[in-house]
Amino acid sequence: MGPTSAASTAGAATRHILCMKWGTKYGPEYVNRLYAMARRHLQGDFRFICLTDRTDGVRSEVECFPIPELDWQLYPNQPDRAWKKLATFSPDLGEQYGLHGTALFLDLDVVVVGPLDDFFTQPGEFRIIHDYARPWKKRRITGNSSVYRFEIGAHVDVLEYFQQHVAQVQQQFRNEQAYLSDFLHRQGKLAYWPESWCPSFKYHGIPTWPSNFWNEPFIPSDARVVIFHGECNPPDALAGRRNRRFRYIRPASWIAKHWHE
Repeated sequence: MGPTSAASTAGAATRHILCMKWGTKYGPEYVNRLYAMARRHLQGDFRFICLTDRTDGVRSEVECFPIPELDWQLYPNQPDRAWKKLATFSPDLGEQYGLHGTALFLDLDVVVVGPLDDFFTQPGEFRIIHDYARPWKKRRITGNSSVYRFEIGAHVDVLEYFQQHVAQVQQQFRNEQAYLSDFLHRQGKLAYWPESWCPSFKYHGIPTWPSNFWNEPFIPSDARVVIFHGECNPPDALAGRRNRRFRYIRPASWIAKHWHE
């Protein structure tokens, strides 16, 4: 299955913005807004790729391809919902879809607020967010896979090892980002984005108590991509909703200025 957008872009840029959408949790508006944010914040040519099982409503500038299958034949009862992103390391991206170059993966529910150009020029084989530190815990090597960058086709061994040791990997690791970080760390290929580039909305963008009752959430200094994880996504934050009792936030009005087509 080929791309849904014009073929004229096929050989143009070696930079790719990559996202993934499956099921019905996120509608096409998430893809369309992510594309628009990337277009506003990334200079020059790039291809925007969505690996998806549903193309309805996705804007024409987005090239849609099927999500490469994870090989579950030897483990037919294993759930894949926490492991889908490993499909980005499938050889299908190059061999079947003709994608070659650098890919910057972005989760659908991030909000881009600053320039993305430096994400492509930062040195390193593989870069990811360093998962957010908890004051009461020793910081782990685990990355947060809301934003990661890699060369397409360079890390097929990540997927191959997983497919050959599914039960073992799932027993040892909670999800794909923990496994991915450990695997690449052992190879000496894991590196992190500068701390300020990808802040967490819930950890870094909400005023401390009790000022959260009269001050709005804010964009942290030098942020490029704000990460929404755990408690609310952009429309919830925009409306001032959280899924935790007694954790009040005012509506984050700044989201409306960035999270749109």
